[in-house]
Amino acid sequence: MDGDLSLHRGAQPALLPTPTRNSDLPFRRGGFTSLCEALDYAARGETGLNFFEARGRLLSSLPYRDLQQKAQTFARRLIGAGIGRGERLLIIADTWPGFCVAFFGAQYAGILPVPVAVPVGLGAKASYIQQLTRQIAASGAVGVVAPDDLAAYAKSAALGSSARIAGSMATFEALPDGPVDLRPLGADERCYVQFSSGSTRAPMGVDIRQDRLMANIDGSITQQELNEDDSGVSWLPLYHDMGLIGFILAPMCAQRSVDLLAPHDFARRPTQWLSLISRRRATITYSPSFGYDLAARRAQTQMPAGLDLSCLKLAGIGADLIQPPVLERFTKTFASVGFDARAFMPSYGMAELCVGLSFGPRFGGFKVDRFGKRDFVVCGHVLPGHQVEIRDQSGAVLPDRQIGRLFVQGPSVMPGYFGEPEATARVLKDGWLDTGDLGFWRDGEIVVTGRAKDLIIVNGRNIWPQDIEWAIEALPRLRQGDACAFSVESGAGEEVVVLVLSYVGDAAELEALTGSIRQTVKETSGVDCRIELISRKFGLPLTSSGKLSRTHAKAKFIAGDYTVPAAAD
Repeated sequence: MDGDLSLHRGAQPALLPTPTRNSDLPFRRGGFTSLCEALDYAARGETGLNFFEARGRLLSSLPYRDLQQKAQTFARRLIGAGIGRGERLLIIADTWPGFCVAFFGAQYAGILPVPVAVPVGLGAKASYIQQLTRQIAASGAVGVVAPDDLAAYAKSAALGSSARIAGSMATFEALPDGPVDLRPLGADERCYVQFSSGSTRAPMGVDIRQDRLMANIDGSITQQELNEDDSGVSWLPLYHDMGLIGFILAPMCAQRSVDLLAPHDFARRPTQWLSLISRRRATITYSPSFGYDLAARRAQTQMPAGLDLSCLKLAGIGADLIQPPVLERFTKTFASVGFDARAFMPSYGMAELCVGLSFGPRFGGFKVDRFGKRDFVVCGHVLPGHQVEIRDQSGAVLPDRQIGRLFVQGPSVMPGYFGEPEATARVLKDGWLDTGDLGFWRDGEIVVTGRAKDLIIVNGRNIWPQDIEWAIEALPRLRQGDACAFSVESGAGEEVVVLVLSYVGDAAELEALTGSIRQTVKETSGVDCRIELISRKFGLPLTSSGKLSRTHAKAKFIAGDYTVPAAAD
């Protein structure tokens, strides 16, 4: 095999990971005009990306200097294959070096990469191929790059589509590496297309531009106070904005090394995430609430030997509504092995903003604000140069401590959805982005309270679905992610529906569980509800970032998909 592109799973791993610091290259905290310019600078040092497997073994290392060289070779092959400037290349974003080479290779070739998710769950081949087909159509992709084990899926999805070439890295390695000039994407051009986390059924690609991405990266790494001693560990998926920007693109713009664990390996061994932090003395990581919760619960019975988390200075948290009890449980579980709760950095953002909009202070911990009967985590100050307005239903701007809809204006806001002018017009007006989220101001900081479309309104009263779900998940034998609450229209008005993933039991046990859930909902929200116990093998629908999709759950419920009792398991 061509030595410069030995990227397949199972390739001989490097003996050593990349170092935390560069020996001679001066540290730069961003300030680049494009990803290619940033990689050209980082390639002058020794830092880079390291890929680990579930048991903590190093599979391969990819110094930025090697990434640059391999990406430029890949770019010449794409150009030689006749792929035009501005055309799109779909890349299945598993956590493997080939993804990074293909992504940056597209950048050097003037081609737009389109990262997409890997399959979730068993028996998902047909639905995944359909999803790929929709994403190829939505982006107009002319090629599809896949890891070896998903190459057949890519080829099937490409049949009859705009994609002229599809397959594994070997398919692209077979293209000639001719003497052609590179044509890197520059400061005033597009960068890539990012499918938003809830858009797998009707793909909606965010048009990410170089200048807007760089503005967000510069603001984020400044707000996070990244320095030349920082390094990161992440299990976040690379098809999600926080995984890609937060732990590939932004660290590269600051010449930082990052250790990567695949999401499916994290799910199998969640404490391996923490073991890597401990062993590699990483200072930065990030996760939604469920990741911290899963690791803390697993550590109750499987605390890794020799764990030392005193090195961790930034434990970012976001991507979903932040749960204070989860942070408290994680702190209690790992305080004895050096974790300091001041490392928590709450944040808020979305793909339409190139990820980050607000961050708490570095090593400032988390603050809880009680609003009514609810506790919310404060999400920090807005990035410089950005403006946020919290508006009521009439569009009037609200003062502090009044809940409304969040609108954002600034240098990170997307210009729109790729090829979707109508969808763009629904969320963008006069440069202001309607985030679809609800929140309020607290002494100059943002507090996010949930998605507007998920809010349950009964007899004019607002009910947060998370309150219902979290209360149910605290019942015996249930766990986080087991409940989903929403409302549907009925003859008597709005009816609250609660879906609960249930254990197997006889009729009496399931009846008792239903009674406990009904009483819990009554005590939590003061409403009656319809309860549907669902077999765990059906599960609840998630977005590509692992968040509960209440919209999809509601659609499945209305369609009658949740009709099998848990006792039939």
